[in-house]
Amino acid sequence: MKIIVTGGAGFIGGNFVHHIVNKYPDYDIIVLDKLTYAGNLETLDPVMDKIKFVKADIADREAVYKLFEETKPDIVVNFAAESHVDRSIEDPEIFLKTNILGTQVLMDACRKYGIKRYHQVSTDEVYGDLPLDRPDLFFTEETPIHTSSPYSASKASADLLVQAYYRTYGLPVTISRCSNNYGPYHFPEKLIPLMIANALADKPLPVYGEGLNVRDWLYVEDHCRAIDMIIHSGRVGEVYNIGGHNEKTNIYIVKKILELLGKPESLITYVTDRKGHDLRYAIDPTKIHNELGWLPQTMFDEGIVKTVQWYLDNKPWWENIISGEYQDYYEKMYGDR
Repeated sequence: MKIIVTGGAGFIGGNFVHHIVNKYPDYDIIVLDKLTYAGNLETLDPVMDKIKFVKADIADREAVYKLFEETKPDIVVNFAAESHVDRSIEDPEIFLKTNILGTQVLMDACRKYGIKRYHQVSTDEVYGDLPLDRPDLFFTEETPIHTSSPYSASKASADLLVQAYYRTYGLPVTISRCSNNYGPYHFPEKLIPLMIANALADKPLPVYGEGLNVRDWLYVEDHCRAIDMIIHSGRVGEVYNIGGHNEKTNIYIVKKILELLGKPESLITYVTDRKGHDLRYAIDPTKIHNELGWLPQTMFDEGIVKTVQWYLDNKPWWENIISGEYQDYYEKMYGDR
């Protein structure tokens, strides 16, 4: 089996590559990544001898077609995306290009060269948000799309395009929408790794508003298992929600990290809230559980301990990112090839 993983040098994509390498040692795995600021080739260092890496943009039709022509993949899993909400508010255009047009290019290549499955990795943010005073409400696969940011709007647009390619062209697709991931190799601009890094450096921990926004947290290894199940056993044309049933307020998470690191809560600094900041995300994963037998295995209080420990054990990985040195890694690896 040949599988192309786009965005495989990113956080979730990188963890997925590790998962597939370990579980399916006979698979041919091709990682396609543009290595934008959030892509880090060092994430793949432990498995680099077991994969093929290609540096390219999913929106570059010529490069994508060339790769498909050379590799003839059976499965394509698309993690490649601009994903930081704050950046999308400042500069929406790149989000539209990568997340929508890039998805189109990949699916056109799938149509041209033929594949068994195209899987689109999406987000629960396409559903908008839920009120804080209704803990009984959850996102299901039938929840209407209602986006809040240019980022979520671009991901929702891509989802609709994927469904259109299924309906119009019969492309064998699946879509998954996940809640917030955390775990190893998480880029330090995101909440949990940012708080860990700042706390270790005794820097202020910036918290939006009062920190009462609620997110459903999913340990990244559980997410990788879910996608594995979907691409091998999920029904073509279907959307699957992947959630952890681990709802926590942002302020709870920040205080928990400080507690685990033995740092004072006086490091917390409240900052002006984000524009259009969604209040609560919460996913109902009943469908994927009933159809594929998936359930999250890692609850938050266990997962956050493992995550903090990983960052303590792997300081060079994230210190290279903060210093900017990680961006030179590709040249070190491939500059003379």
